[in-house]
Amino acid sequence: MTAHDGSGALYPELGIPGLLRLARRPYRNAVAAALAEAGFDDVPRNGAYLLARVHDGRYAVAELTRGLGISKQAVSQLVDTMVTRGYIERKPDAEDRRRMQLTLTPRGAAAATLSWQAATQVDEELERRLSAAGVAALRSGLIVLSDMGEDDPAHPDPEAD
Repeated sequence: MTAHDGSGALYPELGIPGLLRLARRPYRNAVAAALAEAGFDDVPRNGAYLLARVHDGRYAVAELTRGLGISKQAVSQLVDTMVTRGYIERKPDAEDRRRMQLTLTPRGAAAATLSWQAATQVDEELERRLSAAGVAALRSGLIVLSDMGEDDPAHPDPEAD
């Protein structure tokens, strides 16, 4: 693999799947560094994603398994870890006692805010390097690609049973 040499020749032989994997690194690194610097060095892998989904109220197990690409059991273990470490509270849902309601603790809210700020800084750097129109085009392409994954009959939603 050819590394970026500053000339604009970014990984010419790498396909889109490889580029997508590499493109996550600036976000992952920025979020991990911000959390560690603030003393939240015990947030596990995928923990920042869970904090964001709990913050915005989109934490249904089906959505988390899709978003993280992990099993229901792994999502449950991640939630357990985040509860144990004081980032998330879990309470029975008032309307359906079989379901759990997740909320951020003050510690979790602080970590979620830091994660969001770090990701926003990466977005801002991307726009400086690419332009607002370039970012909009990239975003549109990623949305279309995401939608294609949702419509793939060869890989049905494992939660649709």
